[in-house]
This record gives sequence, C-alpha cells and structure tokens, in this order.
Amino acid sequence: MKEKIISYFEIDQLNTTVKREFLAGFTTFISMAYILFVNPTVLGASGMDEGAVFTATALASALGCILMGIFAKYPIATAPALGINAFFAYSVCVGMGIPWETALAGVFVASLIFILITVFKLRELIIDAIPADLKFAISGGIGLFIAFLGLSEGGIIVSNESTLVALGPLNVGTTWLTIFGLIITAIMMVRRVPGGIFIGMTATTILGLVTGLIDMPTKIVSAAPSLKPTFLVALKHVGDINSLQLWVVVLTFLLVTFFDTAGTLVGLANQAGFMKDNKMPRVGKALAADSTAMLAGSLLGTSPVGAYVESSAGIAVGGRSGLTAVTTGLFFVVGLFFSPLLSVVTSQVTAPALIVVGVLMAQSLSQIKWKEMEIAIPSFLILLGMPLTYSISDGIALGFIFYPITMIAAKRGKEVSPIMYALFFVFVGFMWILNAN
Repeated sequence: MKEKIISYFEIDQLNTTVKREFLAGFTTFISMAYILFVNPTVLGASGMDEGAVFTATALASALGCILMGIFAKYPIATAPALGINAFFAYSVCVGMGIPWETALAGVFVASLIFILITVFKLRELIIDAIPADLKFAISGGIGLFIAFLGLSEGGIIVSNESTLVALGPLNVGTTWLTIFGLIITAIMMVRRVPGGIFIGMTATTILGLVTGLIDMPTKIVSAAPSLKPTFLVALKHVGDINSLQLWVVVLTFLLVTFFDTAGTLVGLANQAGFMKDNKMPRVGKALAADSTAMLAGSLLGTSPVGAYVESSAGIAVGGRSGLTAVTTGLFFVVGLFFSPLLSVVTSQVTAPALIVVGVLMAQSLSQIKWKEMEIAIPSFLILLGMPLTYSISDGIALGFIFYPITMIAAKRGKEVSPIMYALFFVFVGFMWILNAN
C-alpha cells in the first residue's frame, strides 16, 4: 500500500517523503482547525443551527481537501472561507433580512455556475491570463495578509480608534505566548530544522498548558452534532432566488469566492514552486475540486468553500504532493469526534506560524519589475490592498482595475490581454453594485 501511495502521489519525484507529507497535512489542519469553531459562530448569527454548521464545515472541508489531493494532487486544503461567511450572515441575512435558507440556496446556485464555468475552462483561462508580475504580487499580498492575521490573532497588533492599528498590550500573558512561539519558530527556521513551524506550534501549546494560558480540555471524545437542521435545505429553497437583490447576492458569492480561490491557488503554487511558464499545471482539476466542495458544502449547510491560505504552513513544512491535502481532509473527519482536543489549538498557537509563513510568501516580491511604474503601481495596490481591506479579492480588485490604466498610460495597452480588460469592467461593476446595496 505504501508503495502505491508513493507512486500515485509521485512522492519520490517531488523529493519528499510520506512522513513529511503527513506532518505537513497535520500542520495545515492545526493551522486552520479554528474554522470548525469560527464558522458555526459566524453563521449562527443568521439563525442557523451551530451544531449542524460544525458538522457541515468538517465534512465539506474534508471532501474538498481529499478531492484536491487525489485529483489535482496539490498540497492545498479547502474549507468554508472567512469573510464570505461574514457576508452571508451579517450582510445578507441580518442586513438585508434574507432568511438563511434562501441565502444557502444562493450559495448552491453560485456553486452550480462555478462548476459550469470550470467545465468550460473559463476560470482556467482567467488564471492563465493574469500577468506574472501580478501573480507574484498576489503571492506576496497573501503573505502580508496572513502575517497581519497572525499578528492580530496573537495580540501583537490590536485595533485603535486613533491610528486604526497599534501595538498590543505587553502585559497580557497570551500575547507573550505568541511572542514565545514566534521566537522559537524563527530560531527553528533560521537553523533550517525540518518541521520547524510544527515544532514551534507544539512548544507554544505545551507552554500554554503548563502556564494555564491555555485551558486543559475537559474531555477527549465528543459525538458529532446532527446535520438534520441544514441538510439539503438549499435545494428546497432554490425557487426563492427570484429577485434582482438575490441575484446580486449570488453574483457576490460567485465573484468573491472565485478570486479568493484563484488568488490563493496562484500564491500557494508560487510558494511551492509549481508554476511553469506563468501557468499552474492541473489548475483545471484544482478548480473542479474546490467548486465541487462548494456545491457539497451548500447542500450540507455551510457558506462557500474555497482554498485556504493556511495551506502555506504545510507547504513551508515540506508538503509538496496531494497526500498533504488528503491527510488534512482525514484530520477534519477525525476532528468531528475529537473536537474537545482542538480547543488547545488557540490563536496564539497558530499566530507564529502564520507570521513566519508570511515571510516565506513575501519572497516572491523580489521578482516583480518594481522599476516599471506601470507594473509597480497595480502590484503594490494588490500587495497593500489585501491586508488593509482584510480581503484577498478586494486586493486583487484594486490591482486589476489599475493595471489596464497604467499600461495604457505607458503606451503598452496592446500588451494587456482581452481578459484583463474584461476583468477591469467586471471589478468596476462589481464594486459599484456591492457598495450600492
């Protein structure tokens, strides 16, 4: 069996090992396990049953990871995306007063459109049409975004009314737990210790438990909550998608998930060294895996599923094959029954990993032609836009809107592909519609 696994996932050709892939998959899972608890809380604000959402989140994530690993053979994990779940709950359900059942039907319709445009290779054409410099900017921007996420979750950076953000209080024990983890992880990475990020996370967890900054779990095993309150509800309410407002909601689900996933795939492929001649091999299969997971997730009862930037933690540990993603998926299944143990993986444990991975992903920025202002300006807007808008897709939108403008100003408009011109109008229209509602 081991030989078949090594052969199928091309373990030897990718210069990796089964043990390393397993560790990478576990590291990715630990880095993104928070979604099992965050997603039910966010979607619970819409009136959805939090227990059912927990189970739907785990199953949709597991399915997406396993499909990505087996068919696309990438070490990229999927799960219900942050940001779009908040849009689902607070903007659509609470803000617009749309029932969660109807909103879930909107996710289902968007996922069907996703599958159609994936089959016709439209998504693949768009990703291939993005200029190399902008792809490097997307990778670096995601690095800044997840590093900012780590600094924020770890308490090192906090919100401030006067300056928007500021240095967090250094008299808080959990902040020092993050700093300890960051120091250990940095030392491991500088010393090039294999699995350094995972070692840092483990050391942080142990210190947190010993000092009481992380609570000991009260039990180990817990039964998975029932899916009944949300299962197939989306299918029963498709007929409710019957107004312009609801079709705008469907369009938003479609576009945000599209560019979040596209940007994440490009950024992770750059980090892992998969890009060849500015193209991502097997990108069609990767997109098919995530759109299928999104469809399944809507039927199970969760917001749109997409590729996760936390996969970069597993890639940094050495994950290079689909076995990493499959391992992550299996851990999501296990997580259904061992949820009490996941409580020890606090944001202070994962924060140092996200910060260090941000450093690794920012290395792609050296390949951008910074001396050419027509390239530098849209690249910089992508780079800065992602962390400051707290959205991968919004950062991409800023850069993609400015790219044709700066290229035309530099008398290089003929070098811009028709697809990039089309995306200019798509993003301008999308941002206008989104802000008008």
